[in-house]
Amino acid sequence: MGRTPPAALSTDRQWHLIDADGQVLGRIATRAARLLQGKHKPTWVPYLDQGDHVIVINAARVKLTGRKEEQKIYRVHSGYEGGLRETRAKIVRSKHPIRLVEDAIAGMLPKTKLGKAMYRKLKVYAAADHPHTSQKPVKLEVA
Repeated sequence: MGRTPPAALSTDRQWHLIDADGQVLGRIATRAARLLQGKHKPTWVPYLDQGDHVIVINAARVKLTGRKEEQKIYRVHSGYEGGLRETRAKIVRSKHPIRLVEDAIAGMLPKTKLGKAMYRKLKVYAAADHPHTSQKPVKLEVA
């Protein structure tokens, strides 16, 4: 007879709000990834999705350090021969500012079905307004 893990008994999910205005991208991404995985909870186990929901606002005004704005390259491959597309971070920010934050956080999550379930709890918005005020998210400070 299998033992029920203590983490499976309660899946109390909180909503967290992170303001990315002027914050470094990597600092936001690591904080959000830990919250999505549930690693901040004492009942964390690697085989269950216990993470919280994370809302990131002002993603268009996130800060990249050094010369990453001109030098960082985002690569997408279509699957066909010669189907590699490379885009600089400056162009990605102007066309799809949300993608900077989404790609950084997705790269820190597991590449499994469980990781995809964690990623679905991430909501990123380019501006300060979001439709999740009824969930009463708790505002987090990222150092």
